Amino acid sequence: MLKTLFILGLAIAATPAAAQYYGTGSNPSDHYVGGYTRNNGTYVEPHYQTNPNATQMDNYGTSGNYNYHTGTTGRHPAGY
Repeated sequence: MLKTLFILGLAIAATPAAAQYYGTGSNPSDHYVGGYTRNNGTYVEPHYQTNPNATQMDNYGTSGNYNYHTGTTGRHPAGY
């Protein structure tokens, strides 16, 4: 019984909703951004980014979060 409760607790703690509030994972909602050219002539490659919300804690670029599209981990502190 104790083992079952422990596993259930781990499963709940690992949900994307929990990750958003505790800063332990990326936002599960994202969208594709096609490539484009900026006004200064710089080309921005196509990429995925997390959908906008009220926090930066779950963005792909925030430290500790994983971008499963590129296989990289964020480097920026929250609030960048």
